[in-house]
Amino acid sequence: MFDEKVVQCFLENQLQLYPEKVAETYEEAENFLEECMAVVVNSVKEVWEFFEEEGVDMEGADEEEILEADEVFDVGDGRYLIVEG
Repeated sequence: MFDEKVVQCFLENQLQLYPEKVAETYEEAENFLEECMAVVVNSVKEVWEFFEEEGVDMEGADEEEILEADEVFDVGDGRYLIVEG
């Protein structure tokens, strides 16, 4: 479900969302993402749409603030991983 780049991104940056590591290995990270039903989107617009659909209050927020949310991981290729904490 999640490709290598997405899993590696989460594995390397998981401390931005959690106070301690939730996964030590690639396999643990992949399983964690599947269990928490993380989502990969293809653009900033889709990140915004995801938050709107989830009912997250974004009033007054701009694009930069949305991308700085702890739940949003920049995969580095234009995609974003969203992990609900």
